Parts: sequence; structure tokens; C-alpha cells
Amino acid sequence: MQELIGRKNEIEELERYAQSAKAEFVAIYGRRRIGKTFLVNNVFRNRLAFSMTGIIDGSFDEQMHAFADAMSLYGNKLEKTPKTWLEAFSILRDYLSKKKRLRRRIVFIDELPCLDTQRSGFVRALGYFWNSWASLQDNILLIVCGSATSWMVSKIIDNRGGLHNRITQEMHLQPFTLAETEKYFSANGFSWGRTSILQSYMVFGGVPYYLSLLRKEQSLANNIDRLLFSSDAVLSYEYDRLFQTLFNSPEPYKHIVKLLAENKSGLTRKELSEKLGLKTGGNLTMLLQNLIRCDFLRMYNVKGKKIKSSSGIYQIKDFFSLFYATFLQNNVTTNEHFWTDHIETPTLNTWYGLSFERVCMSHIPQIKKALGIDRINTEYYSWRSRKQVDNVQIDLVIERSDGNVNICEIKYYKSPYSIDADEEKRLDRRVEVYKSETKTNDGVLLTIITANGLKMNSHSDKVSASVTLDDLFSE
Repeated sequence: MQELIGRKNEIEELERYAQSAKAEFVAIYGRRRIGKTFLVNNVFRNRLAFSMTGIIDGSFDEQMHAFADAMSLYGNKLEKTPKTWLEAFSILRDYLSKKKRLRRRIVFIDELPCLDTQRSGFVRALGYFWNSWASLQDNILLIVCGSATSWMVSKIIDNRGGLHNRITQEMHLQPFTLAETEKYFSANGFSWGRTSILQSYMVFGGVPYYLSLLRKEQSLANNIDRLLFSSDAVLSYEYDRLFQTLFNSPEPYKHIVKLLAENKSGLTRKELSEKLGLKTGGNLTMLLQNLIRCDFLRMYNVKGKKIKSSSGIYQIKDFFSLFYATFLQNNVTTNEHFWTDHIETPTLNTWYGLSFERVCMSHIPQIKKALGIDRINTEYYSWRSRKQVDNVQIDLVIERSDGNVNICEIKYYKSPYSIDADEEKRLDRRVEVYKSETKTNDGVLLTIITANGLKMNSHSDKVSASVTLDDLFSE
């Protein structure tokens, strides 16, 4: 089996559940292609007492055949396929009862949402299996997994029926960090430097499956053209499949992502409501919550005199979705070498600048560590001036419990960032507007986050702290 890269904390957690002295019911969820199945199979390998996988878009009968086939693979060939999930879980119970000698009876049910076909009664049967028997077995570890995050949360983790409060552990599997991505490339023989790794992250995020498609003998630009712009691009249909797998009605979700891709600084709930023609509550709330749960979006609180979640700013979090919605969703080009042909053009440089901001927002712990405040309680948020003309927006503010606040200016340059007289005035104004409108009494520390550091000159003494690309690669 392929080597497992990163996931140190997740591996430790899974092993802890395996060593537990009580029954454990673990729900693992996360974005499609993130490596949930690979993680479980790699950690437990030959330790699984039973494992089965739901069939994507499969019918009830097909799911039942999948269960019977899985039973056969584990040496328990059934004379007939079960007709209900209650019957299937009864068979599983009897099978596991014969495995009492195992130190830990580990059961893994993958693609769980697929098994919940219409009127199948799957969730109720699962609840009965756990409540009536499995929860009473000290050496049972039941792991369920699914890419349809909104389903996993609503039907399993936040279930209001038989599974209410039955999940003993939950694990939200996140994309790789830059450090984990670098380890992946190193383990697979890539000789790319950190700038190329950063740029690949801006396109593919830390999604292991997408990274696995990259070829070390090709440049990053050639890889991007091959995977996304060529006539037979491997990922040409990935965006649509991603939404279709996660949501029964994907179009409203894609519309929100498209709107946010067109508004790079993000939109408030009110702004989204106006552009979508939807009321701010009800259906819009559900759509936004599901997109956040599925790792498409993040919501930043904003600050006036106090932090207000009701006026938070929504931004695209998923790098691949942002890239696709920007460059491919509207068929903006038929050039199969689009990315290679546009290197060093304003189009790509602007894109890299915006994407670098998103990378930084995905690495707040690393930024705090670089600033030496990783052990200080903080709130971080986005901030917008309330002025209608020439207003100021600050993408990242870190408010600290020690009476200071970092106002972060994020810049993507291939050379050290240099502050001239005009730039100094602009930075001064941002700080002054923030102080004036928030009425803060905290010390305000101007912080520069840039790929290649800050060039020291007569204007650079305005900067209290600097964070570089190498800092973002820290563990």
C-alpha cells in the first residue's frame, strides 16, 4: 500500500480509539478526494474485522449486494442477500459475535451516505445496531465515513433520532497544509522548490488525489495545462462531479461559489441575499452552512466596535473550486496551453496575488507561530471600513489577549516586498482608519506577510513584524 504522508494527529487519534477500553463510534467526514478511505485502510490495514463500501448512485438492491459481497470477502458467504438493513445489521452482529477473541473488533463502513437510499431505513437500522448491541461491546470500534459532509453532519453527528448523541468521536479530515504538501512531493521524488509547491497549492489546494495526478518530470505549468486545459483533461469534469456527489440539488450551491469567485474579497450574507434574490434566513442559511461544512467556504467575522457574526464575510475556501470557477466554468479559453502561455502576465500575477491571500488564511497557526503568539489567545477576522467612498478593507486582523492587534498586509511578490513613500502613506491610512472606526485602545502592529520577505529601506521601519513563505511551511 502507498505510504501515508502527513496526518500525524489523525493517525494518533485513530490509534487512541483502537486502544480504548470502551465501544467507540467514530464518524469521519471531509471533502471528496481528501483521503478519508486511504487514511483508515492504511492505519488499520489487516486489523479490520469487517469493511464495506457504499456504491455511489447505487440502488437499494445494489447496496444490499455490496453488503453480501463484503461478507463473503470476510469468509461469511451468505445463502441469500438480506432484504432489509435491519436484517443486514443482524447478520453483521452475529458475524462479529463470533470474533470475540479479537482484541479489537474494528468495523469500517465507507461511503455511508450512498447506503441511505430512499425509504431504505438505513439510518434507523444503524441506530438500532449500535444502541441494542454494538455500544455494549467493550472491544467494538465502528468507523463510518462519507464525502457528503452535510449528510454526515445532519444524519449521523447531529442526528435527532436513534443516533442522537451516539457518536463518541468525530474527525473532520482537512486538506494538507503546505508542510504536508511538501512532504508529499518529497516522498514522491519531486524536486520542486517552495515557490512551485506554493503555486501548485493555489490551484489544487492540499487535496491528496489532485496532487497524485501531478507528474514530477513536468513543470507545474505543463501539469496544469494537462490536467485542466487540454482536450482530454483529467479534471475537466471534476468540478461538476464534486458538487453532484455532495448535494442532491447542486446548482444553487454552484451559483453561490460562482458569485464569490467573481467577488474576490468576499460577500456578506446580505450581499449574497440581494444577488441571489433569496431571503437572508431559511434556505440561504442552509446553503451556506452546507458549503462551509463541505469545506467550500469559510465565514470571517467582521469587527466594528465588536465582532459581529451576523455581518460576516463569506469567501471561497476550496482552492480547486476557486480556480475552476475563475478560469474554466465559463469556457473562457480553448487554448490547451493557456497556463504556460500566460506565465508572467498580469492575468496570472493577479491570480497568484489573490490566491496567496487565501493560502495565508488557511495557515493562521503557522502565522501565529512566526509572530511568536501561538500561545496567546487570539481572535482573527476580516475588517471593512463602513465608509462608502474609498473605503478600507483589511483581510486579516489578529486581535490578541495581550492588548495588541496585528493588522496584516498580505503581498505576493517574487522578490522582497519594498515599501516606497506612496505605499507608506497607504499603509498609514489603513491603520488610522482602523483605529478611528474600531475605537480600539490596543497597540496596533503593522504586519507584512509576503512570499519573499521585506526589503529594508527608509520606509520599512513602519513594519512591526514580517512573515515569509518559509514560515507558512512550518509544522
